[in-house]
Amino acid sequence: MDTIIDRRVFFKIAATGVAGYFTSPMPMFAQAITSDSQARILGTAKNCIYILLPGAPSQIDTFDLRVGAWTPQNFAPETINSIDWPSGLLPNLGAQLGQNQFSIIRGCQSTALVHPLLQNWNQIARNPISATGKIAPNIGSVVALELESQRKSGQKLPGFLSLNGGGSLAGPGYFSGKYAPFDVAPNAGGLANLGNPDGQAVFTARYNMLVAADAALRTVPSPYGTAVEEMADFYSSARAMMYDPAITNVFRFSSADQQKYGNNAFGNACVTARNVIAADLGTRYVQITLGGWDNHQNIYAANAGIYRPAGQLDVGLGNLIADLAAMPGSGGGTKLDETLIVAKGEFGRTVGNITDRQGRDHYFVHSTLIAGGGVRGGRALGKTTPDAFYVDDPGWSEPRPVYAEDIAATIYSALGINYTTVRHDDPLGRGFEYIPTTTAYPGKPIEELFR
Repeated sequence: MDTIIDRRVFFKIAATGVAGYFTSPMPMFAQAITSDSQARILGTAKNCIYILLPGAPSQIDTFDLRVGAWTPQNFAPETINSIDWPSGLLPNLGAQLGQNQFSIIRGCQSTALVHPLLQNWNQIARNPISATGKIAPNIGSVVALELESQRKSGQKLPGFLSLNGGGSLAGPGYFSGKYAPFDVAPNAGGLANLGNPDGQAVFTARYNMLVAADAALRTVPSPYGTAVEEMADFYSSARAMMYDPAITNVFRFSSADQQKYGNNAFGNACVTARNVIAADLGTRYVQITLGGWDNHQNIYAANAGIYRPAGQLDVGLGNLIADLAAMPGSGGGTKLDETLIVAKGEFGRTVGNITDRQGRDHYFVHSTLIAGGGVRGGRALGKTTPDAFYVDDPGWSEPRPVYAEDIAATIYSALGINYTTVRHDDPLGRGFEYIPTTTAYPGKPIEELFR
């Protein structure tokens, strides 16, 4: 199996003062591409923030509220824009809903109920155990590759940034390591290892010595193939991030912001995402991970169960939406207008009364929160049956529920990427589709969100 070396490795090496040369087998392939000219490309967004909620939130306690004997009194249900909402559980998001800053897709459905499988499925827009699923890149890697040509001078950050990715993060698949997620755990002090303990002058001298020693190998074409050429690009792009005040500052934030966003790992990630989008330093896709939703037991336990992740989501995402909505964009709108935000779990949780363990088990039907990027807010798209067991009205042009592939197609389309693209550079030689068309329900963008 190929080993992908990402920028974190470079920084660890730089921090120890070691500047050795190493390579990794990262094959490059000819890039023959086909696409469907009939694809609907919306082009309404410049950036995307994808919030993965592994563990699967209970939809009938959050985005598709059903009030019953199980509903805690402190959920304080109320109706906002004709949408039943748990204002006691999600007050900040409720305020944003009242200001029409996001909408809910209530007709989502998953294809399995296995956490790792579906977490990966949501990130690569296909079955991970299929042939192409085993080589498929994260949606963020596709975005980074597709939008790389739009990079401007001085934009030094990777195209794909992951925050608190952990073990659920999908990688670049067969794509070059250049488009791998740059995964960090944010904190107020910023990124570690952007400097060398022996000082910038010493590091620069060592780096220049490395470049000089490798000069003969780094010619194009290299006598040792594309892996060396790619490593040269890796070194230079990672080096460019060091000792740059703009890069350093984008990962730092004040204690006031840290408290405002909840003073936790998810809140720190949301502050960082806000700063990255505002700085416009090359990152076009940010993925944030917030787990803790696998509430098989004691889902309504005080200060635990669903309250803990829901509270973090509410404060972090609520403030992220509000802050982006208050920032001027580059085209006359706001940063929120330019940034598509998607928040979803891998599937849903059982509906009706809670189980004997006082929790909720895995379930296929679920909901997705979607904001910004041209989305018309303040709505619930689609609906489930009164008992919430089934999708009653999908709420869009397709007479079926919304699947992970449809969410991916929507992201691509909103960013101006042709979701029908087929690349002919895959190692299997069968053609790699951004959105598979050989499945029972080929993914399509949910255009109704933008009308």
